[in-house]
Amino acid sequence: MKSSDVLEKLRIRPLEWVETSEGPRFRWLDTRLIPWDEVYRETTDYNRVAKAIKNMEIRGAPAIGVAAAYGLALAAYYSNAHDANELLDTLEKARQVLAATRPTAYNLFWALDRVMRRAREAAARGVDSIINAVIDEAKSIHIEDVVTNMELGKIGAKLIDDGDTILTHCNAGALATAGYGTAEGIMRAAVEEGKRIRVIATETRPLLQGARLTVWELMKEGIDVHLITDNMVGYIMYKGLVDKVVVGADRITADGYVANKIGTYMIASVAHRHRIPFYVAAPASTFDLGIEGDAIPIEERSPEEVRTVLGKLLITVPNVPVYNPAFDITPPELVTAIITEKGILTPPYTKSIKEVIGSKS
Repeated sequence: MKSSDVLEKLRIRPLEWVETSEGPRFRWLDTRLIPWDEVYRETTDYNRVAKAIKNMEIRGAPAIGVAAAYGLALAAYYSNAHDANELLDTLEKARQVLAATRPTAYNLFWALDRVMRRAREAAARGVDSIINAVIDEAKSIHIEDVVTNMELGKIGAKLIDDGDTILTHCNAGALATAGYGTAEGIMRAAVEEGKRIRVIATETRPLLQGARLTVWELMKEGIDVHLITDNMVGYIMYKGLVDKVVVGADRITADGYVANKIGTYMIASVAHRHRIPFYVAAPASTFDLGIEGDAIPIEERSPEEVRTVLGKLLITVPNVPVYNPAFDITPPELVTAIITEKGILTPPYTKSIKEVIGSKS
């Protein structure tokens, strides 16, 4: 399938590489403003891309990876380097800036490493070859993310029955990826197959990605969705209103520990108590095969995100100390299956991940 055909299938295009007469630009949908405004930003500066990732204009592990790749593409195109070594030095500086934005999302580092590898392979052929290689690789990562998630969605839809009510947490949809989604991609695929489903979305404090983004996406596509506060999950499950849980992931270890938005571990624990299947949807690029157990770096974000609602309304004593980890870690014994574009992984994850995803060489 041609790249243009893949992108044409997207109802939501959160990330775009735009060719102009003055040179290429990277464009993104500012997710901080959804659902109130749909505002696209543009830049030719990789530092601005890094800022957009850091302040969550661009968020979601796959989307961060694609954006970082395009950040390197901008660094290459606008570098003014005189030789290959100078350009590689420029790209390495850009890589470090982009890598410092969000420590938990593994797709970020996967994408940066992949683009840098292509740049080094092209170095012997000169500056223009490096620039072309870096831009081509970034575009490939973009297109592959859409294709991968469409395939992941089809595979995951096999686990969804007609009439299911699916609970999801945070946003693992078009706005968290290059345009199709992981967890929400499974929901899209199920609906495309003609299955009738209902989605329950948690609000996802403190930045309300579920209330703002997931609800916006699903309502835009006509998928039945109900919104709940995060602390309603146990009661909703106790009342028998949830058939399955499907969430995304920001990093998965070689033995199946899952880092995802804070609150995921609590949901997985309650789902386990009520014998509700708990599924994680993530592409192979989310797996960090170099670590095991809970040794995943967890990003600690600004206390103001908790003290206020979206930085606008103070809801507590102004100087109260705050814990604000952006993610938590769900152990593999609480995960029913991990859905990837390569297949459905089941316990024991050490074995299935090695067989299907691979192992660190």
